[in-house]
Amino acid sequence: MRGLMMDTPLLISSILEHARGVFADQQIVTRTVEGPIHRYTYAEAHARACQLANALAGLGVGQGDRIATIAWNTHRHFEIYFAVSGMGSICHTMNPRLHPSQVAYIVNHAEDRVLFVDLTFLPFVEAVADKLPSVRQIVVMTDRAHMPETKLADILCYEDLVNGHSDIYDWPTFDENTASSLCYTSGTTGHPKGVLYSHRSTVLHSYAVCLPDVMHLAESEAFLPVVPMFHVNAWGTPYAAPLSGVKLVMPGPGLDGASLTELMNAEEVTTTAGVPTVWLGLLNHWRQQKTSVPTLKRLVVGGSAVPRSMIEIFHDDFGIEVRHAWGMTEMSPLGSVNVLKSSLRDAPAERRFDVLSKQGRPIFGVRMKIVDEQDKPLPHDGKAFGTLKVQGPWVCSSYYKLDESEAHDAEGWFATGDVATLDADSYMAITDREKDLIKSGGEWISSIDIENLAMSHVQIAQAAVVGIADVKWGERPLLIVVPAPGTAPAKTELLKFFEGKIAKWMIPDDVVFVDSLPIGATGKVLKGKLREEYADYQPTGR
Repeated sequence: MRGLMMDTPLLISSILEHARGVFADQQIVTRTVEGPIHRYTYAEAHARACQLANALAGLGVGQGDRIATIAWNTHRHFEIYFAVSGMGSICHTMNPRLHPSQVAYIVNHAEDRVLFVDLTFLPFVEAVADKLPSVRQIVVMTDRAHMPETKLADILCYEDLVNGHSDIYDWPTFDENTASSLCYTSGTTGHPKGVLYSHRSTVLHSYAVCLPDVMHLAESEAFLPVVPMFHVNAWGTPYAAPLSGVKLVMPGPGLDGASLTELMNAEEVTTTAGVPTVWLGLLNHWRQQKTSVPTLKRLVVGGSAVPRSMIEIFHDDFGIEVRHAWGMTEMSPLGSVNVLKSSLRDAPAERRFDVLSKQGRPIFGVRMKIVDEQDKPLPHDGKAFGTLKVQGPWVCSSYYKLDESEAHDAEGWFATGDVATLDADSYMAITDREKDLIKSGGEWISSIDIENLAMSHVQIAQAAVVGIADVKWGERPLLIVVPAPGTAPAKTELLKFFEGKIAKWMIPDDVVFVDSLPIGATGKVLKGKLREEYADYQPTGR
C-alpha cells in the first residue's frame, strides 16, 4: 500500500523559488573579482537566474547539456548553479588548480557545450581553448566595462547576455533523479573520474547541510563559504543557503587572512567553512595583527585532517567552535561532522579535544562501516581499524561514462580508500588513506597521527609524514616540516618531543625542514609527490 502523499519531485529550482518567496529580502553579498562589493537579495538572484535560463535557451542549450564553469565564489556563479540545473541542464564546475592537460581531458570527457569563466582564469582558458572541441561558446563573467582583450573569438559578456533577456521563466518539472551537476575527482592517480549528482541527491544533501549539528544554517546566521564553488559545489552550501535563508557572503578571489577578516567583520559572519590551510593563514594573520572576528561562532573544517592544536587554539583563544567534517566528491560531499554529544560537553578538556579531533559522526543519510581485508565487518570499539565503506542517497552508485567501478561492491557499498575506526558513540576517525599508511616491521603506522602530534609543537606550522624504504623494517616514517614563522627548530628537540606521546617504534627516523609543502588542487598535501622526492632519502640519525 502506497501513502497518499503528493508526488512532487525534489528539484533544485524549487530551492531558489522558496528563497524568493520566503526569504525575499535576505542578502547575498559578494566581493567581486573586479573589486567592489556587490549586494542583492534572494529575490533578485532568482530574477537573474531566470534571465540566464532564458539566455541559455536562446543559445540552444537544452536538457542534459553540460555547462562548465571556471569561477570563484560570487553571485554570478550562484546564478549559474540555479539557472543551469533548474532548466534541466547539467552544471559542471571545474577546478582551475588542476593541470591544464587534466582540465582539457575533463572538458572533453564531459563534452561541455558552454564555458563560463571568471576574469582571473581567462588566460588559463586561452591556453587550452584550442583543445576543447565540444565548447561552442565561452562567456566571460563580468560587465562590459571590464571585458578584457583576448585572442579568443566570439566570446560573450555575462552581463550583456543576462540583461538582454526576460526575468520571467517557467522552471520545468521533470524526474527528480535527473542529473543536475557534475564534479570530477582531483585525479591524483590516473584520469579524474566524474561524479554525476541528481536533483534528488542535491536537495536531500542540502537539508542535511542546514542541520544544527552540521553547519547550523538559519535565517538568523551569516555564512561565508571559503571552500570554493569549484570544489565539490562548495560542499553543497550554495544550495543549502537559499533553502535555509541564511545571509550568504561570497569572498570572491580574496582568500588570504586579511581579506577574509575584513569581509567577515564587515558582514558579521557567524559561520564559515574551508580547508585547514586557509585557517592556518587566518590564524597567522590574527596573531600578527592582534585581531579576530568577534561574531564568528563556528568554523567547519574539511578536506584533510585538522590538527588538534588548531581546534584548541580557535576554542581557547577566540571562543570559536571548530567542527571537523569529512566527505568526498563521491558523497556530494558530506559524510560526517563532529559536534560533541551532550554527555561529553562537561567532560575534562583532554577528553573533549580527543573526541573533537575525530572526523565526527555520520549525518542522517549516510551509513558507515569498517571492514578487514576479507571484507568482514570490524567492531566499533575505537581501536579496530579497516577500510571505510559508505552508502546513502547522495553517495554515487557509479562514475560518469565508466562501466565498472572497483570502488563499489556487489551490495552497493562504496569503498572510500580511507582507513578508519568507529567507536561505540559512532564517532569516526580517519587513521590514514590506504596508500599513505606506513608498514614498519609488520606493524601499521598512521602518518596522520604523527602529523597531528607534530603540529601541536609551537615551532611547527605544517607537517607531513611519508614512508621511506628501510632494509630492516621495510618502511620507516620521515617527518617533513615547515617551521613556524620566526623559529628555527632543532631536529633533536623535535624528535624528543614525540617521546612518551607515541610508541617509540613509531617515532620518525629523521626530520627534513622545508619552506613549503606541495599542495594539490583541493588544498591537500601531495603525499605522492613527497614520496617520489624522498624515495631514496637516507636518514642521518637522531
